[in-house]
Amino acid sequence: MTIDRFLQHRASSWMTNEGEHADIAMSTRIRLARNLDDFRFPYVFSADEALKIDKEVSAALLDYGEELGHRFAHIDIQELTHLQKEILVEKHLISPYLAQSEHPGSVLLSEDEDLSIMINEEDHLRIQSLQPGFQLQEAYERANQLDSMLEKNLNYAFHEEYGYLTSCPTNTGTGMRASVMLHLPALTMSHQINRIIPAISRLGMAVRGIYGEGSEALGNVYQISNQLTLGKSESDILEDLQSMTEQIIEQEQKMREAIRSRSPISLEDRIYRSLGTLMYARLLTTEEAATCLSDVRLGIDLQLIDDVDMSILNELMIFMQPAFLQQFTGEQLQPKERDHARAELFRKRLRQEKSINHTEGEDHV
Repeated sequence: MTIDRFLQHRASSWMTNEGEHADIAMSTRIRLARNLDDFRFPYVFSADEALKIDKEVSAALLDYGEELGHRFAHIDIQELTHLQKEILVEKHLISPYLAQSEHPGSVLLSEDEDLSIMINEEDHLRIQSLQPGFQLQEAYERANQLDSMLEKNLNYAFHEEYGYLTSCPTNTGTGMRASVMLHLPALTMSHQINRIIPAISRLGMAVRGIYGEGSEALGNVYQISNQLTLGKSESDILEDLQSMTEQIIEQEQKMREAIRSRSPISLEDRIYRSLGTLMYARLLTTEEAATCLSDVRLGIDLQLIDDVDMSILNELMIFMQPAFLQQFTGEQLQPKERDHARAELFRKRLRQEKSINHTEGEDHV
């Protein structure tokens, strides 16, 4: 497999609208931080050490990875163009930190893009499992299976009292970050999210935007994740996040019904105006596109729109980002030009989808 395969306008398996509570929980991620015992941490290691780590980890996975039923591709980050790196970030396959890193690093990607290992990010290894919908246990089991296979062939830095040793003390212990990406338009519209976020933080959870730490909650999409890993087991972390997420989902469901009951015409008008904008606009900023996507997604969830597939919206949320747009057009674009290309992409994709659904409806009749 070459890098070109992962740069296509093709949906990753985690973008499908599947899994429990998929109307609100868009995806689930488990990330495990690991380091090799015989090397210094990435903040202070040499380029030679980085290359040796890459070689050891890659050899362990490529030699034994097929035991997991997956084929993996090894991609050297240093050999990629800036645009190619940004596309992998936009697809959530690597972190912004790895894309910007100056020391040798790479990523091992499974064919369906739901498993990956970033090498020489903040830690020697960042094992990642992505699943659609609300599937914490499934995502963890897949990440843990990959981790266990690697641990048989690599000597991890581990302390009997403190657990897995990591570059950042907040990751020491299990080394696990579990997160769920949630679409919360009703809680945002009602401003209840401003009350919920501080409460979540007080309970040891973090709330971030679509691309993690430092990113904005574009299109009413938030990531909820654990903050603490030391002193808690993996099962404790998963149980706490499961409970917290279920409560947020329940509050979002109640608020959706309240908004719909209180002002149904205003809600429908907002949703259909947003659909019209996405289908006919000639210029679309990232923020406007994200807001309209959120409204249309809500319209599908409330069964007000029945001729647009939710998975198309999941794809467009990724493909509307700057790097993908520039690959889509085949040229470097200034911000205003990206707004034009984004609008064109939405018009083509949504009209194509509605045309397909209309034809299928006629065939059915």
